[in-house]
Amino acid sequence: MYSKQKIFAVAPMIDWTDRHCRFFHRQLTARALLYTEMVVADAILHGPRDRLLGFDACEHPVALQLGGSDPEKLAKAARIGAEYGYNEINLNVGCPSDRVQSGTFGACLMRTPDVVGACVAALKASVTIPVTVKCRIGVDDQDPETALDAVAETVFAAGADALWVHARKAWLQGLSPKENREIPPLDYDRVHRLKMACPNKFIGINGGFHTLDEVKLQLSVMDGVMMGRAAYQTPAILAGVDALLADQTPQDLDFPGLIDSMAEYADRHVASGGRLGHVTRHMVGLFQGRPGARRYRQILSMEANRPGAGSEVLREAFAAVDLSVAQEAA
Repeated sequence: MYSKQKIFAVAPMIDWTDRHCRFFHRQLTARALLYTEMVVADAILHGPRDRLLGFDACEHPVALQLGGSDPEKLAKAARIGAEYGYNEINLNVGCPSDRVQSGTFGACLMRTPDVVGACVAALKASVTIPVTVKCRIGVDDQDPETALDAVAETVFAAGADALWVHARKAWLQGLSPKENREIPPLDYDRVHRLKMACPNKFIGINGGFHTLDEVKLQLSVMDGVMMGRAAYQTPAILAGVDALLADQTPQDLDFPGLIDSMAEYADRHVASGGRLGHVTRHMVGLFQGRPGARRYRQILSMEANRPGAGSEVLREAFAAVDLSVAQEAA
């Protein structure tokens, strides 16, 4: 997977990129690399594995992102993930949440690159699939020039197949996780310099990309681009990913076919005891900018979590959208 080809990935996002989100995103793009939410190694070792790790075969290629700082526990969790069929194991060295800080992993690990290296080495020894790392350019008062180099040198020396860099610092003191997505300034140039210094290593960039034109520009410098909130909040953008990676003209999205696929999937989920809203909550931004989009969102918001709601709600919401009118500019 991490050869000479360029990669577009949808970023792992806690409470967002669950299996229903990934199934939906896969209907929009065949080539994007999808990621789970971060799953803590201890949860895999002691918790409900099928609920935490189960996924639909159509999601491939899909990566499991692990949280933790104990090499032995991470190795055991990775082996379990590989047995479930994931295509990649990714170590989280970037999440700034209080929950992660209390567990001394996530972005905290930027301060201890030797620990990150030990974790990567243990992961590489435990699985045959690619092992990657997602990090920040630094935390708090660290100098990004030295902090990022230290992590990159260590993880590649330990055998990491790729490094994905969120091009912001994480401020672990005084900023919320939400503020950490917006306030520290993005520094794409710092990540570009890292790539120039490591021309033979796969380095991808993440942070603040909203359009595929921005992605294309970054791919002229970087090996991969990871998109987070924009892919989630305006998912129709993903329909252009395959054409971008193949350097082709994008085709119009088959919205009726997409809704049929999602309706069938939603009915299976409801039949197994789930709720329609588990699926449709990821779809509310699908028609942003189109006539009827507001009514579409209203129907899903009001009806999808009603007991007994099925795919008829999704089809009713879709019927409110006027596809005959061109999408308004964002």
